[in-house]
Amino acid sequence: MDLEQAKPLEITDKELFKGYFEQYPPEISEYSFTNLYMWRNYYQYQFLEHNDHLILFSRNFLSKHGTPLSEKDGVLFFMPPIGENPEEIILELFRNRKNLEVHRVPESIVTALEKLKEFSELNLQIKEDRDNWDYVYNREELIELPGNKFRNQRRNVQKFEEKYDYEFHLIEDKWLEKCKELQLIWCKIRECQEDEDLEREQEAIFDAFDHYEQLAYNGGLIMIDENPVAYTLGEKLNPEMVVIHIEKANINFQGAYQAINNYFCKYCCEKVQFVNREQDLGDLGLKKAKESYNPVKMIKKSIIFQKSP
Repeated sequence: MDLEQAKPLEITDKELFKGYFEQYPPEISEYSFTNLYMWRNYYQYQFLEHNDHLILFSRNFLSKHGTPLSEKDGVLFFMPPIGENPEEIILELFRNRKNLEVHRVPESIVTALEKLKEFSELNLQIKEDRDNWDYVYNREELIELPGNKFRNQRRNVQKFEEKYDYEFHLIEDKWLEKCKELQLIWCKIRECQEDEDLEREQEAIFDAFDHYEQLAYNGGLIMIDENPVAYTLGEKLNPEMVVIHIEKANINFQGAYQAINNYFCKYCCEKVQFVNREQDLGDLGLKKAKESYNPVKMIKKSIIFQKSP
């Protein structure tokens, strides 16, 4: 595998990735082209095809934004290979290189790796990456908000609908400027200029807005008195699951977050069973909010690295 043949991720690569994702439906939220594209500059992704697998990696993500587990210099950040036998490609990577880690590895690949003799021979280790586990919900529950366990969310949606004369719109070209307007309001409230991570997120969001036509994701927007109050972006991840990439609301409108979540699941989702609302990134506030919606399962992810002898 010659990593020098790799190229940066570009919008014109969508069809290639789409073909792989259709043949090998993703488990993890990171693996939609919209997500990869909007975060490409942050991760500085490069990719190549090798033995009918798609290999995605970054040369300097860990040195800039992370802490490598490997006790080596210049550790490369790899995502799970996409193809029929990703575990075999992971072994090949470690067989030929020492300075790498494979991140966001789902349980199915971890299980396959552990069954291979060479996994232990290469002294490979597994570390659960709890901060990046995906929260998965039953779509019908997010629409109906049934019973006591959804009492607070149901009450907030009801109060929102009683208090405000709102409009809900499916996102299309004519609503993108309103989404951008709300994003700027949200960032002003959250003081994004004081938080590098929030600034990076805003750059990624505006990149997604600017390439809406090519990326072709779904979304929804709530308007009150011609002012944007909440928006969300998402798309189908696999045949049974939709993934929510971005969800923002003006906190000065009570229930706006609960309303946009509910309306997206009701009107934007294809007829899928599950909704993936991505990870909490170790943020306690996000963790509490995501747990409050009663996930039905978690998509566990791990990091594969090589322990020094």
